[in-house]
Amino acid sequence: MSTAYFIGIDIGTQGVRVVLLDEAGQQLCVREEVFPLNYSSREQQSPDLWWQGCERLIPAVLAEVEKSIQLSKIKAVAVTSTSGTIIPLGHDPNPLHPAIMYSDPRSGKEAEFCKEVAANEVKEGYTAFNSSSGLPKMRWYLTNFPEKAEQVYKFIHASDFITGRLCGEYGITDYTNALKSGYNLHSYHWPSYINQDISIRGEWLQMVKPSGEPLGTLKPNLAEDWGLSPEVIVTTGMTDGCASQVASGAVSPGQWNTTIGTTMVIKGVTREEVIDPSGAIYNHRHPAGYWMPGGASNTGADWVSRLFENEDLRRMEELTAAIIPAEDLAWPLLQQGERFPFFSPQATGFWPSSGTVENFAACMEGVAFIERLAYERITQLSGEQISAVFSAGGASNSETWMRIRSSVINRPVYRMKNVSGAAGAAILAASRTHYTNLQEAAEAMVSPEKTILPEDNLVHRYKEKYQRFVIELKKRKFLQ
Repeated sequence: MSTAYFIGIDIGTQGVRVVLLDEAGQQLCVREEVFPLNYSSREQQSPDLWWQGCERLIPAVLAEVEKSIQLSKIKAVAVTSTSGTIIPLGHDPNPLHPAIMYSDPRSGKEAEFCKEVAANEVKEGYTAFNSSSGLPKMRWYLTNFPEKAEQVYKFIHASDFITGRLCGEYGITDYTNALKSGYNLHSYHWPSYINQDISIRGEWLQMVKPSGEPLGTLKPNLAEDWGLSPEVIVTTGMTDGCASQVASGAVSPGQWNTTIGTTMVIKGVTREEVIDPSGAIYNHRHPAGYWMPGGASNTGADWVSRLFENEDLRRMEELTAAIIPAEDLAWPLLQQGERFPFFSPQATGFWPSSGTVENFAACMEGVAFIERLAYERITQLSGEQISAVFSAGGASNSETWMRIRSSVINRPVYRMKNVSGAAGAAILAASRTHYTNLQEAAEAMVSPEKTILPEDNLVHRYKEKYQRFVIELKKRKFLQ
């Protein structure tokens, strides 16, 4: 019988998801609700719409489990959401404007200004501001609505709004959300240029704490309405990408997560910050003081549906397993330009014109080669070794692709059971309320569904083919 349960909430661009996990990471219930989306939803959304979704979903989850568990044993809740989404909050505390979404490009001019100022003022800290960053969105709001400046209580992030609705605390955020709003994760302060040059008053900026830090307890009226203990703890949140990393189990130095969906995102934990001159890798701060570097490639799994939309993919995988390694080289980059593990605006993909099975195998290998190149660059920049790779995303469902990737990077690859942002938030909720820290919580609550080990024969053959791949990239002048 479980002794503690944890609620994780994920506010995504397209909807809300609420999950309930026990202290061993078993998922007891998950409920989600999709938002009605249109073009403007990519620029701004109503935070109240998010909260209304939570008010429906949390009771639905509790109703599902109330006959099988004691609701009084639900111990904590945490929230994750998109990085860079900003809400100007009034003193009431209600939004003065719809949430300015991370995907809103209107702050492009402000982003260039923030980037230039930060580059001149900051020796260490985040300076790679763009239109998806929080700080430029704050400046954009003040530029376009100067008459509302005196009404601002705080500029807060998406997860902070739901956290505030849960416990009443809006003045505190976490390391991961604060990064792209300009917070210095080395010296743990808001740099003076934000006030002096960007014109964002210090009083508008939140206090910053580690993710998973207890903030307070659930509001009494919510606890009563939902049948929960008034002692349920609400913790600081985390950005969605970092929460998915937590759900994958990559929370200790040397552990890394590769998520291959439309694109490939690689995140991990190092003892020291990874300094990347190209800016492709940026570093979040781990709650324990480690660093959580990551980068995103334009290479991913989008080629599967685009290049093989009329094929029986299950049959293709079976045939592919029998022919690997493929003879030909491929790099299934469908758009122009690559950003990680190397920066090349002119890069274009290539793939063979031979039979579809050969092509399919070569494309799988090409993505694996980019993954290996990324880990080699991370190792070179950090001086630290990659000990384990936890896998998520659609590509992890392919047994053949997992075999290829494990043998190409010559590391065990672990396919994880539940890598949703909501699950990561639930683990985060447990990390300082039931367990001692995040590492202990992940060790207890995260487990692999399957482990794929490198195959000696394939490791040897892929080492040679990988070198051919790198030579081809240099020949095409994509890689220096």
